[in-house]
Amino acid sequence: ALPISSAASNYTFSSIPSTYTDLVLVIAGKTSYSASADAMYLFFNGDVDNSHYSITRLYGNGSSASSDRYSASYMGWLSTDFGATVVHINNYANTTTYKTYLTSSKSNGSYGITGATVGLWRGSTGSATQAITSIRVDDVSGNFQIGTTMSLYGIAAA
Repeated sequence: ALPISSAASNYTFSSIPSTYTDLVLVIAGKTSYSASADAMYLFFNGDVDNSHYSITRLYGNGSSASSDRYSASYMGWLSTDFGATVVHINNYANTTTYKTYLTSSKSNGSYGITGATVGLWRGSTGSATQAITSIRVDDVSGNFQIGTTMSLYGIAAA
């Protein structure tokens, strides 16, 4: 687990071993951005080029629902009240396929959003199917606040 001890716009898990089949990232926290719900990005292996990622999202706020698709690495939402996002990264160490991830996210407070995202990383140029060895999480418009936690779990083959 990575407890946030000072506000920052991003955090990185590095040197991820290839000894598991899947990864699960759990984020419990809040953002400094107070204008609306704030999105988070998920970047692999230092590849921050959003054109290498694509997502489909479904989300709602209790009174309306929406969906959208982007060439981006969006994966969940934050608000100024604590919320949680869980990210499942499937087959992360495989070197023959693109990487996929599934998220569920709930931000709270007046800008509360509940949603799910399906994401695809097509890899960086020259190594499109590389194993994931690092994960960077970005708060798109604000900073992760003190008290936010990020935990990365490895799932062993059954």
